[in-house]
Amino acid sequence: MPDLTPSQVLQNRLSYQGRKFSFHVDRLTLPNGVTGEYSYIKHPGAGLAVPVTADGKFVLVKQYRFAIQRYLLEFPAGTLEEGEDHDLTIKREIEEETGYSASKWQYLGGFYICPGYSDEIIHAYLAQDLTKLEHPPAQDEDEEIEVVMLSRQEIEDLLRSQSADTSLDAKSITAFHLALQALG
Repeated sequence: MPDLTPSQVLQNRLSYQGRKFSFHVDRLTLPNGVTGEYSYIKHPGAGLAVPVTADGKFVLVKQYRFAIQRYLLEFPAGTLEEGEDHDLTIKREIEEETGYSASKWQYLGGFYICPGYSDEIIHAYLAQDLTKLEHPPAQDEDEEIEVVMLSRQEIEDLLRSQSADTSLDAKSITAFHLALQALG
């Protein structure tokens, strides 16, 4: 088994500071002794909710993702604000993105999205006992979100078909399976 000590940073330079993340290029010595220049995205992390209604419908959002120039179905999620805990992030995001609040939360776990080039970790929650908000908070200016309610079977059918028109992203697929384990 390889040594689990962290890499030794020989030189750190910030290449770009974006709105939600920064891009770094570092000269590192890896735990195995190899030295080289490595680029990665430093991300504050995110919270994600798998909202489930009393009648077993999953609440997803359909939103445009500019990097792939198409719409995806996703569970509501959001980037952590500076100093914010992930449980607070997702409680805010579920209200903004879906217009629902939840009174029952269960932590499903955290997982890395793309550890080959990013340190982003997403913390997933099962959200139940949903209430439709009379006056939901406004969505972010750059968000165009449609709420979509699907049954477990409809999501499983989508996962099998992976249609180019309606597909789920990896974080939502992972969270869906974690939620199914929690729901029993």
